[in-house]
Amino acid sequence: MKLLIRNLARTTTEAELRNLFEAHGVVQSCTLVMDRETGKSKGFGFVEMPKHADARAAIKTLNNQEVAGSRIRVKMDESKEA
Repeated sequence: MKLLIRNLARTTTEAELRNLFEAHGVVQSCTLVMDRETGKSKGFGFVEMPKHADARAAIKTLNNQEVAGSRIRVKMDESKEA
């Protein structure tokens, strides 16, 4: 299940994001969206977890939690990739 994580602190790294979600299960992939011009985080990213139960547990626990001074939002990614 692919999760969308929004409102991340610009200083949050992919490793920190991965560690946050690995506490709830296996993380298949973890990607921060970066600004092409500045090379800095845009404040959101995606985490993919193969087990739906783990992903749901992560959503329930981490949504609205404060991380590095920002209250993150975690939900199922609903974008349709072609």
